[in-house]
Amino acid sequence: MQTPTPKALDGLKILDFSRVYSGPYCTMLMADLGADVIKIEPVGTGDDTRRFMPIKDGISGYYNYMNRNKRSVTLNLRSETGRKVALELAQWADVVLENFSAGTADKLGIGYEDVKQVNPEVIYASLSGFGQTGPYKNKLAFDAVAQAMGGLTSVSGPPEKATKVTPALSDAITGIHMAFAIMTAAYYKNQTGKGQYIDLAMMDTVFSMLEGSVMVRTMTGENPKRLGNASQIALPYDVFPAKDGDIVIACATDSTFNRLATVMGREDMLKDERFYTNPVRVNHRAEVDSIISAWTKERTVAELDALFTANKVPAAPIKTMSDLIDDPQIAAREMLIELEDPVIGKVQYPGNPIKLQATPPTYERNAPQLGEHNSEVLETILNYSPERIEEMKAKGDI
Repeated sequence: MQTPTPKALDGLKILDFSRVYSGPYCTMLMADLGADVIKIEPVGTGDDTRRFMPIKDGISGYYNYMNRNKRSVTLNLRSETGRKVALELAQWADVVLENFSAGTADKLGIGYEDVKQVNPEVIYASLSGFGQTGPYKNKLAFDAVAQAMGGLTSVSGPPEKATKVTPALSDAITGIHMAFAIMTAAYYKNQTGKGQYIDLAMMDTVFSMLEGSVMVRTMTGENPKRLGNASQIALPYDVFPAKDGDIVIACATDSTFNRLATVMGREDMLKDERFYTNPVRVNHRAEVDSIISAWTKERTVAELDALFTANKVPAAPIKTMSDLIDDPQIAAREMLIELEDPVIGKVQYPGNPIKLQATPPTYERNAPQLGEHNSEVLETILNYSPERIEEMKAKGDI
């Protein structure tokens, strides 16, 4: 009999009270790598994303993507029995994760201090819009709010209108930061035997990833200007017109600009004092963009892409979802995976970008049906009898 291949996070047990995006994305990444994730959902309704588009035959692709490789248990956390079960499961867990509004977990009786009483060395992770401290801690936040409050919206979009980034970026980056924080705490616990509390805020993570924008303000006293697709700090770095569409050119260094000018046959630009270095070019944005646009619009996207690739100029066509589904690079990197849903059949989803040589991510289970693992978890982990489980179901506790 073949021995199962070990996974990177085999043995790590996560009790996941989170919902929607940030927390589920964090635990999805970890479940792909072997963590045993029990997802706690409200009785009857489940995670709100079960009703998020796209939906086919009542099944949400959004939910299925975020919750693969997990087990679903339903609990009424507002009932005494539901709270008791939650704390019993917390004793099993190495990590407890929640992304309620600040203070909600405490009100439900499943906050850090409650869990610590039954599992003293637990790693307890709280993920929220604004964290557990500060004047904004009770403000509600979804992605658009976090992008706005964290400063990302102010520097995104054309000069005339601030624009949020379309994907829920603040959720994603906070989920990724949380996965890193959990593993850091797990490493510390392995060294010391001690757990700890983790407090992550979406506003904090957005603010931390603003690149040079904060320093523009602190070093010059000015707010960064919105430049649409252009960069605040490098030139040329924008979307340029081609004969049959648009192409991105991203020359963030003088050496890449030099290669671009050579490809264009405009070596004269390299001797022009207006274009000699990046800090100077940024002050002559209109002239540089005009010269490049006049050249690119005489060629097709495919011609430009081939020319730039051959000459190591950082540039790219703008790929759509249809392009990416058939993209050879996506296929080579195993970034499009297929799972079978019992209702809608086989569906393709983005894969896990974490590529570990010895312990790669695996995709063994589609996202669970609501409460699919109630009996399995309560019987095998808490040793509840089938009769007790049926009684809890009848009372609406699970």
